[in-house]
Amino acid sequence: MANPLRGEVEVVLDGTAHAARLTLGALAELEHELGADSLMAIAGRFEQGRFSSRDVLAVLVAGLRGGGWRGTAADLLTVEIGGGPVAAGRAAAELLARAFRTLS
Repeated sequence: MANPLRGEVEVVLDGTAHAARLTLGALAELEHELGADSLMAIAGRFEQGRFSSRDVLAVLVAGLRGGGWRGTAADLLTVEIGGGPVAAGRAAAELLARAFRTLS
């Protein structure tokens, strides 16, 4: 379902697969939500392993909304994420990596 060439990552919520991606609007929402000075500061947290569960949740919400999901952070708190917290962290890191990758 998810197309990695478009920067998409599959996130499974309550057994249903969703394509998540960090569009420019989703990135702006993420930056605001986390109160970060820049997107690179957010990416740096993940690269250095200094991210919190709040960071993971914010990235997933922004990515899911960028993929067309209409939920909120409160909605995400009440669903089962396929693969649990480890898969959620991986998906968030992959969303950031795909948002900043360059095509050659």
